[in-house]
Amino acid sequence: MSHHDAPEAVCRGEDCRPVDLVIEPRSRHIGAFEVRRVLPVAQRRSVGPFVFFDQMGPTVFQNGQFLDVGPHPHIGLSTITWLTEGEIVHRDSLGSVQTIRPGEVNWMTAGAGVVHSERSPDSERRNGARVAGIQAWIALPETEQDCEPSFQHYPSTEIPWLIGDGVRAALIVGRAWGMESPVVTPTDTLYADIALTPGTALDLPEDTPERAVYGLAGDFRLNGAQFGPNLMTVLTSGTAVTIHAGPEGARLMLCGGEPLDGPRHMYWNFVSTSKDRIEAAKRDWTEGRFASIPGEGPVIPLPGH
Repeated sequence: MSHHDAPEAVCRGEDCRPVDLVIEPRSRHIGAFEVRRVLPVAQRRSVGPFVFFDQMGPTVFQNGQFLDVGPHPHIGLSTITWLTEGEIVHRDSLGSVQTIRPGEVNWMTAGAGVVHSERSPDSERRNGARVAGIQAWIALPETEQDCEPSFQHYPSTEIPWLIGDGVRAALIVGRAWGMESPVVTPTDTLYADIALTPGTALDLPEDTPERAVYGLAGDFRLNGAQFGPNLMTVLTSGTAVTIHAGPEGARLMLCGGEPLDGPRHMYWNFVSTSKDRIEAAKRDWTEGRFASIPGEGPVIPLPGH
């Protein structure tokens, strides 16, 4: 999804041992679509390789307004889309056309440059259609940030699930709970969607250097500290953490991985270790040197142009 500036999220430190920082996102609208921007913030630019984290919706489309994010570029990152409701059609300059549904993974590596669009499919262009999910950006290692672009889709049947004793967790990326996701990543990355029934507990993986939890629904405790939905809690490195669901159950996202191999510059949809590389990408976009998407219409202009 195209990145536009949102008000800075609110951050606060916590004195409870398992938590380094709590991030409260700020909301903005892209047409009829509500987005909560979680990362980046001034106090925390990344968690592992995650440099961008948006909660999309939940949105109920009305009055002929649907998701229509036109062609826009990316460099230096991979995007990962995970839906909890609805459907989105992804099209890109590689020729990929893929509808994504809940439980499936779209992983697009921009590398040296790619263009994509995200739209409601024809089947969802009706009043009352719903869509919700998370879009995240993973910064590529410095040695791979100008790699060839690529796109992978993983159906829900290929994503491992931890099911039982009140737990239903999709291991989207990485290794945890004796399972391994098939999603190929350039660095160690952890990403999971965890649903817990009331009163259920689950131990989080300890061997991931940087971890954070984002609440989607319901209250939960982390080693006794109480948290709720629409907050990201950045966990203390190396600390054993157990999640306990509240009386209504809980659903949350777990993200993290190895720390970045250095600071990243971000402008609009561009991520790089080099400011000069971002300036070059800006010129390439305004001067029409990025590849186009077959069958797509007008592109989203560079901000301010």
